[in-house]
Amino acid sequence: MSAAASPEYSAFFAVMGASSAMVFSALGAAYGTAKSGTGIAAMSVMRPELIMKSIIPVVMAGIIAIYGLVVAVLIANSLIPEITLYKSFLQLGAGLSVGLSGLAAGFAIGIVGDAGVRGTAQQPRLFVGMILILIFAEVLGLYGLIVALILSTK
Repeated sequence: MSAAASPEYSAFFAVMGASSAMVFSALGAAYGTAKSGTGIAAMSVMRPELIMKSIIPVVMAGIIAIYGLVVAVLIANSLIPEITLYKSFLQLGAGLSVGLSGLAAGFAIGIVGDAGVRGTAQQPRLFVGMILILIFAEVLGLYGLIVALILSTK
């Protein structure tokens, strides 16, 4: 393989992709967990019997980090000393795809989870609506995972 197609620094971009996948998706998951947890804590003062039912946004936020972990491991396992720039840029794109979509999904889950559990404590019929909105927020991270898997296996 020519030195132009595989320079020494080409692995840097793949490693940045793996790092981006993990860091951004973990940031989204942490924000979603913290924001939803705040809503649960505020709601549990009034309705402690709803705590376990209200844990769903926290679980869904945690799944976002798993998406980033999967892509980061795939990228790390594909690293070889003679990786091409093309492959390395694909890995960077994969990492940014899952990471940034995970960050956005985590923000959405956190905001919806916080408002949703507080609203559900006052009006239990809001629960199904909250779950549907959480699913739509979670699927943003899933879209990023799908794009990342396509890019990283190319």
